[in-house]
Amino acid sequence: MNLNPEYREGLDELASHYKSVLSLLGEDTEREGLQKTPMRVAKAMQVLTRGYTQDPHKVLTDALFKEDYNQMVIVKDIDVFSLCEHHMLPFYGKAHVAYIPNGYITGLSKIARVVDIFSHRLQVQERLTQQIRECIEDTLHPLGVMVVIEAKHMCMQMRGVEKQSSITMTSDFSGAFEQAKTVKGQPTIILAHTVKGKGVSFMEDQVGWHGKAPNDEQFEQAMAELTAAGEEL
Repeated sequence: MNLNPEYREGLDELASHYKSVLSLLGEDTEREGLQKTPMRVAKAMQVLTRGYTQDPHKVLTDALFKEDYNQMVIVKDIDVFSLCEHHMLPFYGKAHVAYIPNGYITGLSKIARVVDIFSHRLQVQERLTQQIRECIEDTLHPLGVMVVIEAKHMCMQMRGVEKQSSITMTSDFSGAFEQAKTVKGQPTIILAHTVKGKGVSFMEDQVGWHGKAPNDEQFEQAMAELTAAGEEL
């Protein structure tokens, strides 16, 4: 019987399979350094996939507060560690989440917990980004949600093309952010840059930022456009 709530049923069977894997790789599973490895790996994998047993929607509703605030709430630089479902190798980086409340806010730590729950599953970065956005949108019903993830993938660093410096960036957005993605017919590019050292992230719009930090006027213009888009919803 599994008395540790951190571990799920099937732990012993999982360890047995990992012992077989080690044998198939040509290792001696009885040598001192590997005797406890199958169980260690089984426990590690259950921790790394604990998100399957957690409900991200409940996390948000457990800390739901009525609040008359309709400006952006941004939680940036959330650590992300996940396993790529293609090779079961880690990818890791930062998530940046913004939403515009529509009568209700949630605890700031709950945003990070939602990221944690979805990342502790076998994932691809594209789906992870989308699932975080959908969860916040479906639960809080805000005026808009935007999620940006930038990550390095060990499946590209340790094997395959072996590119050490490449970073993958994904984004998903809805509501006011979706409306603001085209301004004056020009595409808005979603980035994860810190804006002028203010600890605020996300946007590079049509006014010629081109990867550079915007000046105060450009920044205020972009914020005004997002606020106006939110009020129209």
